[in-house]
Amino acid sequence: MRKDTKKIVADRSQSAAQDQLASRRKFLKVLGVGAGAVASFGFPSIIRAQSKDTIKVGVLHSLSGTMAISETVLKDVTLMAMDEINGKGGVLGKKLEPVVVDPASNWPLFAEKARQLLTQDKVAVVFGCWTSVSRKSVLPVFEELNGLLFYPVQYEGEELSKNVFYTGAAPNQQAIPAVEYLMSKDGGSAKRFVLLGTDYVYPRTTNKILRAFLKSKNIPEADIMEEYTPFSHTDYQTIIVKIKKFAGEGKKTAVISTINGDSNVPFYKELGNQGLKAKDVPVVAFSVGEEELRGVDTKPLVGHLAAWNYFMSLKNPTNDEFIKKWTTYAKAKNIAGHKDKPLTNDPMEAAYVGMHMWKQAVEKAKTVDVDKVIPAVGGQTFKAPSGFTIKMDEKNHHLHKPVFVAEVKADGQFNVVWKTPGPIKAKPWSPYIPGNDKKKDEPELTAKK
Repeated sequence: MRKDTKKIVADRSQSAAQDQLASRRKFLKVLGVGAGAVASFGFPSIIRAQSKDTIKVGVLHSLSGTMAISETVLKDVTLMAMDEINGKGGVLGKKLEPVVVDPASNWPLFAEKARQLLTQDKVAVVFGCWTSVSRKSVLPVFEELNGLLFYPVQYEGEELSKNVFYTGAAPNQQAIPAVEYLMSKDGGSAKRFVLLGTDYVYPRTTNKILRAFLKSKNIPEADIMEEYTPFSHTDYQTIIVKIKKFAGEGKKTAVISTINGDSNVPFYKELGNQGLKAKDVPVVAFSVGEEELRGVDTKPLVGHLAAWNYFMSLKNPTNDEFIKKWTTYAKAKNIAGHKDKPLTNDPMEAAYVGMHMWKQAVEKAKTVDVDKVIPAVGGQTFKAPSGFTIKMDEKNHHLHKPVFVAEVKADGQFNVVWKTPGPIKAKPWSPYIPGNDKKKDEPELTAKK
């Protein structure tokens, strides 16, 4: 480029910059803000916010690694819910714009990606996480930056944050009712229990609660076996042998499984290989649903159990519509597996409900400002695919949810054998943990700055 051409370009750039600065000053004058306050106001972000015709929504689910088997579909159903909302005019007259990231089943990476979504992408809300270790990893980030997370999976409780809404089950909405069912006559009158889980915070804390619960029911320590395996564990042969030996010592035995991720496939295959039938030693799972059983021959598993707040097999008009929407969406988007065999499950329903409750809260607050949206979420209701109108508790950031216990069928679906009459309120602080009776059933109202 010639020197005189370079000078013309430079002069034009300088002139444009001066014009832009003059426009900014004029805009600030209209606002009644001095020019010296530009930096403190973060003016460029104000310009972006003023001109933006979309609302950015973060999606933080593992699309690779050990948890992809469970989390990928949560990304997809979240995008479906956004498409549905956008098709009806969006939120506050703006379309939702998804920002999808892959934390790759890497717990520290979850925190990095959460920070990226909040500070770089400037999302208004994040829907994400499955494991509790991923949620614990991102929690300090959301509290530090005053972000908003909707968490769609059952968990161990023992947590309440101003910056999180928990749309999955607390232990009293899944684990405790399931074990009560196993101890009942209808559930087989179990007297011995194997607590089998993946080695991280959710299974260990849930089993701590279940041990205390079983002790309150006069189950001796000798009748409780506790085992853990790492993420991505594949060899369950030795553990199934130990379970069979434990179950052969004279009392009716049940297995309570908190195995997470792709380890469920080899676990259930080994159950079938060793002929551990439900009539002899029933297994009730808290992290296995329709999606996890997709790659398993379920014929040997008939009668084994899962406890959730939703099953695809539930018969009601709202669920029929939900399944129809998902089937259409999965085929249109060519979603692997689901385009040919569409399945829905509990965390998908929880993610879907969470998205719609956030939308309703934003419309009530008339803004996406986190501090105004948070109080607007409490008390929101939604007609859920479970067949019930469920409510976000006014104080404790948890949904009131129905509970279902269901048996595995030969086709990989579930047949409900027990349910609560209606939604029950979550107890984030388990009454079976000493000292929890002194804890408040609501989060602290001040976020870390």
